[in-house]
Amino acid sequence: MRMRVFVVAVVLLLASGAFAQSALKPACDRACLENYLDKYLDAMMANDPSLELFSRDCKFTENGARLPLGGEGLWYSMSGKGTYKFYIPDVETRQIAFIGTVREGAGLPQPKTAKSDPEAKPSEGTLAAVAIRLKIDDNEKISEVEQLVMRPEISLFEEEQSPSRFPPTGEAVEKMGAPHGIFTEVIPESERMSREELVKVADYYFEGLQRNDGKGYYPFTDDCVRFENGMLATTECKRQFESGQLANIVSRIRDRRYVAVDRERGIAFAFGFFDHVQINWTWEIAELFKIENGQIRRIEAVFLRCPYGMNSGWSTYEQGMSEEIQSIY
Repeated sequence: MRMRVFVVAVVLLLASGAFAQSALKPACDRACLENYLDKYLDAMMANDPSLELFSRDCKFTENGARLPLGGEGLWYSMSGKGTYKFYIPDVETRQIAFIGTVREGAGLPQPKTAKSDPEAKPSEGTLAAVAIRLKIDDNEKISEVEQLVMRPEISLFEEEQSPSRFPPTGEAVEKMGAPHGIFTEVIPESERMSREELVKVADYYFEGLQRNDGKGYYPFTDDCVRFENGMLATTECKRQFESGQLANIVSRIRDRRYVAVDRERGIAFAFGFFDHVQINWTWEIAELFKIENGQIRRIEAVFLRCPYGMNSGWSTYEQGMSEEIQSIY
């Protein structure tokens, strides 16, 4: 009997010790998650996928394609950081999302054309916009990397290109300077919505856009605005939806993956796809929503064109074609 009591006591002691160690293990707070993002950008610029920072089986995708971690995609070409930095830390799920700018190709020789200047200086590189998600595992390593890179359009064969109506996304986002002050406003703790509630409110935007008949539920503040690729798209979110003028703009909004939610500041960040069936066109998109008192106050998105019907590289076929909410933990 005494032996049994002794064994139970030892087990309880060991369990309490393990619990104490677990409790003493520091959580990865906002600053911690932002530091991981900064270290990731540094590692990518140095093309150094070291096991000091990454798990051995870290999964990496760029623009929906799974690639080796290091040496390819932006890992090959990144040569500097831009100034625009927008962090969306999700402390509950140990994930962080980011929208920012980087430079590619600095110091590389310019393509030769008939108008090339033989004395031209090396390129300072081109600006590209990025949307990134990192997942931090229990071993304090980055185990998942998902990113979109919005590069300027280039031609490999033509000496001159037709001018675009819009500036390159990287340049436009860089000119924004910094995230709008609205995004930095802290929601009083007593008024903070749960992760699930913030995701639900954000998804009303996707639902309302896809099925815009002016009769849906559109939880926008009267001063809600939307930016697309660094450019102001509308100052009248609510009126646009209530008027039904966005009907037939998009055929399907699918693979709605909510990957980071910042409850402290009321921000939900999602990846997804906008399909346009009539023209065989798909946008791969990263979008964030500032939500206050159950209403969307500001929306910002960056996106690029991708092959029609493309998958994110993180979803099954069924998930990728679904319009249901996916809350990613």
